Amino acid sequence: MAKQKKLLVIAGPTAVGKTAIAIEVAKSLGTEIISADSRQCYRGMSIGTAQPSTEERATVPHHFVDCYEVQEALSAADFERYALDQLNQIFSKSQYAVVCGGTGLYIKALCEGLDDMPAIDAIISQMVSDRYAAEGMDWLREELRQKDPEFAAMGEMENPARMLRALAFKLSVGKSIVQYRTAVKKDRPFEIINIGLELPREQLYERINQRVDLMMQQGLLQEAQQLYPQRNLKNLQTVGYTELFDYLNNTMTLEQAVDKIKQHSRNYAKRQLTWFKKDKAFTWLNAQDPHLMVNIADML
Repeated sequence: MAKQKKLLVIAGPTAVGKTAIAIEVAKSLGTEIISADSRQCYRGMSIGTAQPSTEERATVPHHFVDCYEVQEALSAADFERYALDQLNQIFSKSQYAVVCGGTGLYIKALCEGLDDMPAIDAIISQMVSDRYAAEGMDWLREELRQKDPEFAAMGEMENPARMLRALAFKLSVGKSIVQYRTAVKKDRPFEIINIGLELPREQLYERINQRVDLMMQQGLLQEAQQLYPQRNLKNLQTVGYTELFDYLNNTMTLEQAVDKIKQHSRNYAKRQLTWFKKDKAFTWLNAQDPHLMVNIADML
């Protein structure tokens, strides 16, 4: 009987060191990596989304990185289809595959599947995104409280991407997105091993601050300037860009914008940890444990 294929999921908060560890693991297993990051897939956002470098991608093949135009609106369902197709190809060559990223909904979609839902009207979705870009989180929270109190009561009112989808869904379908959640997991023809990487909070926050400074040195401002004409796109309502767009709009200084990027990145890391810690399938490891690779090997 053939051994079952194994998918190794490496998740955790931003700046914890997922990419470097995933590359080391994939090299040791002779396999490839699928990125589970909802923004690294877009071209022109390499610095702000911390895409694996050209050198890193030459070391280990990466999928779902730098392969779509920023105007394309991809969803978790799109990622699910893409990743399952790539896994079929990877598993035809290797016993193992690695998924690495911090977008919890994308990882959930791949590992458990998504509920079948009606389509969202693209015009309504763009309208909601435009209003959010113009009026911000306070407007978005109030709209959801008024139009979809069922979603507002779910405790997801700090995640703008999910909030935007929920509001667009309600306006398109007429029902709360909550009513379509069944929590029925789909069977997958491979074993899934979930690893969460973490660090002590102060250490993680210091790494985040240092990475933002490095991104600025690498040219994040210039990247934001190139994207500025498209700043109202939903895909650009992203930490690292929205703050620099405010600077380019002359609504804050560059120093204030960089401080905001650091603050919002720390907030995002906290939300990521909250999401992943709810999933009891994850085994948590210290990202800087000298025995990390041995511990991961023991799980295979």
